[in-house]
Amino acid sequence: MAIIETKNLTYTYPGATKPSIVDVSIKVEKGEFVLITGPSGCGKTTLCRTFNGLVPHFYQGELKGEITVAGIDTLKHHTYEIAKHVGLVFQNPENQLFALSIEKDVAFGLENVGVPREEMRRKVDWALNQTGIYDIRERSPHEISGGQQQRVAIASVLAMEPEVIVLDEPTSFLDPLSAEKIFEVIYKLNKEQGITVILVEHRLDLTAKYTNHLIVMDEGKVRFEGDPRQILSNEETRLIGVGIPKATLLYQMLKKEGLNLPDKTPLSSEELANQLLEELKQQ
Repeated sequence: MAIIETKNLTYTYPGATKPSIVDVSIKVEKGEFVLITGPSGCGKTTLCRTFNGLVPHFYQGELKGEITVAGIDTLKHHTYEIAKHVGLVFQNPENQLFALSIEKDVAFGLENVGVPREEMRRKVDWALNQTGIYDIRERSPHEISGGQQQRVAIASVLAMEPEVIVLDEPTSFLDPLSAEKIFEVIYKLNKEQGITVILVEHRLDLTAKYTNHLIVMDEGKVRFEGDPRQILSNEETRLIGVGIPKATLLYQMLKKEGLNLPDKTPLSSEELANQLLEELKQQ
């Protein structure tokens, strides 16, 4: 059974003249690493807000269609109920951090739902270890780097042990190296803990290699959904304004030049390098 399913989902913000998302029908299976991309203003963030009930409960407006998350109809349940299943990490980590220490920030959600002290300690330590920030747990979240702050935001969500983590461009304030480290943490959680990951990101050079389910949006609609290799090989995807990974573009150019490369489109420079090495060995 799909962990998230939408049927003909259309949503209009209060006072807006046209919907932000239009007729969106998608299915996300448990344990998938989903990447949502598309040009600015295409509806990616709005769609993510429907996954944890912020749309429509917080933003109001008009929502038509159906959406279920972990078996819950989000239209009929409050955001605090959905929060037990879905964690959201925002673009700017500072919006999520306010306590005097990292440890207290990570414990905040658990305190709110009345988790017993012993259990809270265990969950907080686990989340800090998973994100690699256990050693700095007593520091203030406002005196650490942007990359570390984003890890604290992820740890705060993780401590709640959600089935789904939604990350809305979580590294847009970070340099590529810090961003890469954050994506490695997210990928590890997906692979080792089986957490379903939904990542909104336009930097596909850094993220395409992790995903097994790609959703391309444009003007509020889902234009393409499915196998990332197939979608990123499609010329129409590029024309929409999606930043195709450089390795994928180079692979297409080399194939056109007649180079005998495998039919598996690479999503990263490592993958392409391996294909080229194999080709050299065969010559």
